[in-house]
Amino acid sequence: MKTIFKLTVSLLLILILVIGGYAAYVFIDYYRIEDNLILSPEGMSKAEVPIGETLEMTSWNIGFGAYTAEYSFFMDGGEYSRGFSEEAVYENVVNMADELKKMDSQFYLIQEVDIDSTRSYHIDQKELLLEELSGKSSTFALNYDSPYLFYPITEPHGKSLAGLLTLSDYTIQSSLRRSLPIQENLAKLVDCDRCYTVNRIEAENGKELIIYNFHLSAYTTDPTIANRQLEMLYEDITAEYNAGNYVICGGDFNKDLLGDSSQYFGVSGEDYSWAQSFPFDTLPEGFQLVAPLDPENPVPSCRNADSPWNPETNFQITIDGFIISDNITLVESNVVNMDFAYSDHNPVKMDFYLEP
Repeated sequence: MKTIFKLTVSLLLILILVIGGYAAYVFIDYYRIEDNLILSPEGMSKAEVPIGETLEMTSWNIGFGAYTAEYSFFMDGGEYSRGFSEEAVYENVVNMADELKKMDSQFYLIQEVDIDSTRSYHIDQKELLLEELSGKSSTFALNYDSPYLFYPITEPHGKSLAGLLTLSDYTIQSSLRRSLPIQENLAKLVDCDRCYTVNRIEAENGKELIIYNFHLSAYTTDPTIANRQLEMLYEDITAEYNAGNYVICGGDFNKDLLGDSSQYFGVSGEDYSWAQSFPFDTLPEGFQLVAPLDPENPVPSCRNADSPWNPETNFQITIDGFIISDNITLVESNVVNMDFAYSDHNPVKMDFYLEP
């Protein structure tokens, strides 16, 4: 009995040391990427954005290359914490890069791009995308650099370095990473760091086209965080608009841009607390929300990944879109139906032109 007691106590002490050591590691390793971080644009392209000429922008959250139609994610209530294999993730990213190239847009905003993450087998997805989409000006900013998540125990999600990639047919003159508000206290350890990038491109009339690329928070327990993130973005874009510049924001809002997507796609979102309606009444004066939709053939921009893709059972929603200033004319915007073959998001596109 004494032997069993000593063994039990020893095992408990070891367990306490392991858990305590891991907790200490998470606290020590945690940091926020600095605000107002100057980014270095790469590549030269056409000099100035034309006025009055229809242009196209595509935004796509590529889901770190893991989300084939068969994939479900543990943080959404699904099964997997990593891509199926290194080969599967590599092939998936290459396929998405090929699809983006075929779209032949003048601008691309790409989110959830891993550069050295456990979940995606340390594949540098930024380089794969840049290789396929060569000849463009680009910027990249880390959205988050998370400590190693030792969960699920059988296959830990691990450490993630993921960011925002912006590409342009017109030379990006300068770029800035702005840190967004996130949860504080212990909650900050599970709420990933968040940011947006501010990319400046000269227009041919002497003004600037300011392009914001972002991926707002999803897994928060504080409902005010998402609103505070939008408030910060609004303050920034209003200043640029008041300076006479053209402004486009694009990316993953993690908000229902249609108000109630279930009306269009048929599966109720009542059980999903993250799927809150976009706060339409907070949009600042001089700006328009562009929620991509073809009313005759509605296509969602995102599926909930609690199970493999099934249009009859998966909750579907449009959370990807744009905000544009009123000196930009919207021609059309829609969701490109990839049937979630490569990501839990479909790409969204917008045709527009800068007004004289």
